[in-house]
Amino acid sequence: MSFPKSYADQAARFRVPSGFILLAAFVWLAEPTLESLSRGLLISIFGLAIRAWAAGHLEKNMTLAQSGPYAWVRNPLYLGTLTVALGFVIAARRWELAVLFGAVFVLVYLPVVELEEQHLASLFPEFADYKRRVPKLVPRMPHKPDAKPFRWSVYRRNEEYQALAGFLLGAAVLLWKALR
Repeated sequence: MSFPKSYADQAARFRVPSGFILLAAFVWLAEPTLESLSRGLLISIFGLAIRAWAAGHLEKNMTLAQSGPYAWVRNPLYLGTLTVALGFVIAARRWELAVLFGAVFVLVYLPVVELEEQHLASLFPEFADYKRRVPKLVPRMPHKPDAKPFRWSVYRRNEEYQALAGFLLGAAVLLWKALR
């Protein structure tokens, strides 16, 4: 799927406001139970782990990340976000949230992924080869994974703890709604 650059630029500006819209819809519509929480939050934790793993390998604009989850998929942060959202939708028990999250992912996040990949191609000549070898969003076992280790200092520099804080807030809201 390819988007015109002007659309992708507008989608990038809408990424943060769309998050607030999703949050409001989530708080308003969610009807969790303790059972749906246990299933959904487990999936969200898996997505959060993917994001954390990726953040520990990503040195933005300095090197092309190809180690850790970047050996499996070019956009593990977005894959992790999608997985976290899927878990929250399952926990919330509302199909409308699945449709809304899906629409935002397709209309906002995919164009942003495209812009980011164009940026990476302009920074790193080796991106074209990387793009041929590694799929965009559906992971594939790497032929030869790069053995670069996860680094907590890189994780902290990427401020990935903010995703953890958002997850904890979302989980707390769901728990509150389930116990009401």
